[in-house]
Amino acid sequence: MPFSSDQILERLRLKRRLRIWQAVGVLAIVGGVLALGARFDVLNQQDHIARLWVTGVIQDDPERDELIKELAEDDNVKAVLLRINSPGGTVVGGEALYRHLRALADKKPVVAVMGEVAASAGYMTAIAADHIVAREGTITGSIGVLMQSANITGLMDKIGVKPVVIKSAPLKAAPNPMEEMTPEVRKATEVVIMDMYDMFVAMVSDRRNLTLEETKALADGRIFTGRQAKQAGLIDETGGEESALKWLVSQGHITEKLEIFDALYGEEEFWPKASSALISSFFDKTLISEGLRLDGLISVWQPNLK
Repeated sequence: MPFSSDQILERLRLKRRLRIWQAVGVLAIVGGVLALGARFDVLNQQDHIARLWVTGVIQDDPERDELIKELAEDDNVKAVLLRINSPGGTVVGGEALYRHLRALADKKPVVAVMGEVAASAGYMTAIAADHIVAREGTITGSIGVLMQSANITGLMDKIGVKPVVIKSAPLKAAPNPMEEMTPEVRKATEVVIMDMYDMFVAMVSDRRNLTLEETKALADGRIFTGRQAKQAGLIDETGGEESALKWLVSQGHITEKLEIFDALYGEEEFWPKASSALISSFFDKTLISEGLRLDGLISVWQPNLK
């Protein structure tokens, strides 16, 4: 159906108005991004407390380690608030995080605040701090190391499959699900596990001012509530961020009420970590977890290996 001249003019006016509003919308978005960027730039230029989040399964993370180095060198960061909500992770990931946090603590105070869970490598991370705070219901501890495998030779026999393994020595690629675990393989594997266990125990003993005997009595893999951990000397006090900030003030590390800014990196740089931490940690640590499919030596509570 042909349009009249008035209808055509009205459609042209409508299109112009739409273009104007589209331009306004684009300018608003650009302005918001620039303002957000300016805010982050301002944050970097004023004295503040940096909040560093350690959530989910801990693995080796060079980008995270680089961020910790930057915090150590940033004169505007007066203290670091370490928020931990993790069931643990790989031994290497926990060790790397511990070492970098200790280097950070040599330059400025670090206080750890545990969330729902800070166990295994999560606890290894916490002891790098100068002061540890946990909720009374926090799950922590689980000091230990494990390596998991399986023996499926019986299943292979039932389905009529006989694996053929050719290797240079009996201990190569062992333990192997396709082979029975020999006494030699078990012994060699246990030596590796106990070496990493001794490293973990030495860390706890040193950082918590416990003797090796006292530490080993607590390091049998058991978990503790925050209340129990406080009584055992594995943490310093029960509470939350408020308790951690009061400790920083009482020790003279901060002399005024400083703002707390999240130290983020990677894809999380412009997203509010606090609002998403509980959601992500829920999916990381429940029965539907896909994050614990780890190889090698791990230090984790309630692993769900697939």
